[in-house]
Amino acid sequence: MLLIGCSPAGRNTEQHDIFFGIGDDIRDVLPDAISFWPEANNTFHLDAWREVTMVNGYAIEVTENPGQNEGAHLFFINLGGYKKGEFEEFHYKMLVAARDKNEAIKQSKQTAFFRHTGFKGANAHIDDKYGIAIDDMFLVKDILPQSLKSKYGLRVINQNPIQDAADEIFLGYFRPDKIDKWAPVLPGNK
Repeated sequence: MLLIGCSPAGRNTEQHDIFFGIGDDIRDVLPDAISFWPEANNTFHLDAWREVTMVNGYAIEVTENPGQNEGAHLFFINLGGYKKGEFEEFHYKMLVAARDKNEAIKQSKQTAFFRHTGFKGANAHIDDKYGIAIDDMFLVKDILPQSLKSKYGLRVINQNPIQDAADEIFLGYFRPDKIDKWAPVLPGNK
């Protein structure tokens, strides 16, 4: 999971997007990320990235069976909200493992972000489709690059009551052309 940032030509502020890829190492994911955002003209950077292995009590595994499913799904949710006096729309990006969209939405409503970002007159932009302040909601398997969707599946395996092992989140300003200085080799990988 990558948080990509860049300043495309003609824009006044840095833009961001989320990209999901599959690889043994962050180096394996970058070529698809470059293809994902051609307007960045290969000048983007990463503001954050993580290898996704556990989400709210579920183990996440990549399989070579595109149709494989364990009864749960991995959702990416982008919540939007406002704070009084701030000229900004704030976002909270989250991964949720759930049986369906309704369960995923219920979990998103439990976040501190959802409860504390918004006020009367600025309840965020309620999306009629979901009935809550969600900018975007996707099954991760659906937003993978086509070349990966046809080759891999995601197993979302309930591990309850095991507590989540925290996936390490890498934060900073990471330039792809300087990858050998900042990219660790992840445990269990090459």
